[in-house]
Amino acid sequence: MDKTAEIASDIHLISLISDKPGTLELHELSLAINTPDGMVLVVGCSHPGIDKIVEAASTINPRIHLIAGGFHLVVASDADIQKIVTALHDTFNVQYVAPGHCTGEPAFTALKKAFGDRYLFAGLGTTFALSTSPN
Repeated sequence: MDKTAEIASDIHLISLISDKPGTLELHELSLAINTPDGMVLVVGCSHPGIDKIVEAASTINPRIHLIAGGFHLVVASDADIQKIVTALHDTFNVQYVAPGHCTGEPAFTALKKAFGDRYLFAGLGTTFALSTSPN
């Protein structure tokens, strides 16, 4: 699969290919769940770029409620981290972030600063409740 596909009602797989050095041409799937609160994204390691994944999801629903998973910014420069954080916060108006494993300490700090109480801890065993469709 090399495109976004709806696999069940309001559940999509976003398929992207990384163009980043070190993960070049790596295929990656992200889960996008359309909820009454907006799109919930569950990402693996975001090798293609968390901004590209969010951009693809926003074509399904421009309201991005939550992103949970690895943002793959562990080796990113401070300038690149700030660019991504600004895009998530200001351009895509993401409501909540729950970054995990490969996000990296500098990015955790930048995301906490930008999102404040909308930054959620996403460690091992963390669970999130999703709203269900009113239908």
